[in-house]
Amino acid sequence: MPRFEELNTVVTLTKQMDTDEGPIVLINLFTVDALDEDALLKAWAHDADFMKAQPGYISTQLHRGIAGSSTFMNYAVWQDVKSFRDTFCHPEFQRRIADYPSSAVARPHLMRKLAVENQCVA
Repeated sequence: MPRFEELNTVVTLTKQMDTDEGPIVLINLFTVDALDEDALLKAWAHDADFMKAQPGYISTQLHRGIAGSSTFMNYAVWQDVKSFRDTFCHPEFQRRIADYPSSAVARPHLMRKLAVENQCVA
Protein backbone atom coordinates (compact mmCIF):
# COMPACT_ATOMS: atom_id res chain seq x y z
CA MET A 1 0.00 0.00 0.00
CA PRO A 2 1.34 3.47 -0.78
CA ARG A 3 1.89 6.13 1.82
CA PHE A 4 -0.29 9.19 1.20
CA GLU A 5 1.04 12.72 1.65
CA GLU A 6 -0.78 15.98 1.06
CA LEU A 7 0.37 18.08 -1.87
CA ASN A 8 -1.09 21.07 -0.02
CA THR A 9 -1.15 20.77 3.77
CA VAL A 10 -3.55 23.70 4.15
CA VAL A 11 -6.21 22.39 1.75
CA THR A 12 -6.22 18.62 2.08
CA LEU A 13 -7.70 16.11 -0.34
CA THR A 14 -10.38 15.33 2.25
CA LYS A 15 -11.35 19.01 2.40
CA GLN A 16 -11.41 19.17 -1.40
CA MET A 17 -13.67 16.11 -1.59
CA ASP A 18 -16.19 17.95 0.60
CA THR A 19 -16.78 20.48 -2.18
CA ASP A 20 -19.16 20.32 -5.13
CA GLU A 21 -17.29 21.54 -8.19
CA GLY A 22 -16.76 20.33 -11.70
CA PRO A 23 -15.21 19.56 -13.99
CA ILE A 24 -12.04 18.78 -12.02
CA VAL A 25 -8.59 17.38 -12.64
CA LEU A 26 -6.88 14.98 -10.28
CA ILE A 27 -3.13 15.46 -10.15
CA ASN A 28 -1.40 12.62 -8.34
CA LEU A 29 2.38 12.66 -7.96
CA PHE A 30 3.93 9.29 -7.19
CA THR A 31 7.46 8.53 -6.12
CA VAL A 32 8.68 4.97 -5.84
CA ASP A 33 11.93 3.05 -5.42
CA ALA A 34 13.42 2.25 -8.84
CA LEU A 35 13.08 -1.49 -8.20
CA ASP A 36 9.31 -1.06 -7.66
CA GLU A 37 8.53 0.85 -10.87
CA ASP A 38 7.02 -2.15 -12.65
CA ALA A 39 4.82 -2.92 -9.64
CA LEU A 40 3.65 0.71 -9.55
CA LEU A 41 2.77 0.65 -13.25
CA LYS A 42 0.87 -2.62 -12.86
CA ALA A 43 -1.10 -1.32 -9.85
CA TRP A 44 -1.83 2.00 -11.59
CA ALA A 45 -3.11 0.25 -14.74
CA HIS A 46 -5.35 -1.95 -12.58
CA ASP A 47 -6.77 1.18 -10.91
CA ALA A 48 -7.20 2.94 -14.24
CA ASP A 49 -9.27 0.03 -15.58
CA PHE A 50 -11.60 0.39 -12.60
CA MET A 51 -11.81 4.20 -12.87
CA LYS A 52 -12.62 4.10 -16.58
CA ALA A 53 -15.83 2.20 -15.81
CA GLN A 54 -17.05 4.70 -13.19
CA PRO A 55 -19.69 7.42 -13.72
CA GLY A 56 -18.16 10.86 -14.25
CA TYR A 57 -14.76 9.61 -15.39
CA ILE A 58 -13.51 11.41 -18.52
CA SER A 59 -9.84 10.57 -19.12
CA THR A 60 -6.43 9.91 -17.62
CA GLN A 61 -2.78 10.11 -18.64
CA LEU A 62 0.25 8.88 -16.73
CA HIS A 63 3.55 10.74 -17.07
CA ARG A 64 7.05 9.75 -15.98
CA GLY A 65 9.98 11.95 -15.04
CA ILE A 66 12.86 11.89 -17.50
CA ALA A 67 16.54 10.99 -17.10
CA GLY A 68 15.90 7.90 -14.96
CA SER A 69 13.47 9.59 -12.57
CA SER A 70 11.20 7.36 -10.48
CA THR A 71 8.60 10.14 -10.21
CA PHE A 72 5.28 9.64 -11.96
CA MET A 73 2.32 12.00 -12.41
CA ASN A 74 -1.23 10.97 -13.11
CA TYR A 75 -3.50 13.58 -14.71
CA ALA A 76 -7.15 12.47 -14.60
CA VAL A 77 -10.20 14.47 -15.68
CA TRP A 78 -13.51 13.98 -13.86
CA GLN A 79 -16.96 15.42 -14.50
CA ASP A 80 -17.21 16.62 -10.88
CA VAL A 81 -15.94 16.12 -7.34
CA LYS A 82 -18.86 13.85 -6.45
CA SER A 83 -17.94 11.37 -9.20
CA PHE A 84 -14.31 11.32 -8.07
CA ARG A 85 -15.27 11.03 -4.39
CA ASP A 86 -17.69 8.16 -5.04
CA THR A 87 -14.99 6.29 -6.95
CA PHE A 88 -12.17 7.07 -4.51
CA CYS A 89 -14.30 5.90 -1.56
CA HIS A 90 -15.64 2.82 -3.37
CA PRO A 91 -14.67 -0.37 -1.48
CA GLU A 92 -13.23 -1.95 -4.63
CA PHE A 93 -10.94 1.01 -5.26
CA GLN A 94 -9.85 1.06 -1.63
CA ARG A 95 -9.02 -2.65 -1.91
CA ARG A 96 -6.94 -2.03 -5.06
CA ILE A 97 -4.80 0.57 -3.28
CA ALA A 98 -3.20 -2.30 -1.35
CA ASP A 99 -1.64 -3.51 -4.61
CA TYR A 100 0.77 -0.56 -4.76
CA PRO A 101 4.34 -1.24 -3.62
CA SER A 102 5.14 -0.15 -0.07
CA SER A 103 7.86 2.22 -1.34
CA ALA A 104 5.24 4.26 -3.25
CA VAL A 105 4.27 7.70 -1.99
CA ALA A 106 1.11 9.24 -3.49
CA ARG A 107 0.31 12.95 -3.37
CA PRO A 108 -3.20 13.47 -4.82
CA HIS A 109 -4.76 16.92 -5.23
CA LEU A 110 -7.86 18.17 -7.08
CA MET A 111 -7.63 21.11 -9.47
CA ARG A 112 -9.78 23.00 -11.97
CA LYS A 113 -8.78 24.50 -15.28
CA LEU A 114 -8.34 28.25 -15.40
CA ALA A 115 -8.79 30.70 -18.21
CA VAL A 116 -5.85 33.03 -18.65
CA GLU A 117 -6.30 35.65 -21.34
CA ASN A 118 -4.31 34.88 -24.50
CA GLN A 119 -2.90 31.71 -22.92
CA CYS A 120 -5.51 29.07 -22.07
CA VAL A 121 -9.24 28.45 -21.90
CA ALA A 122 -11.24 27.01 -19.03
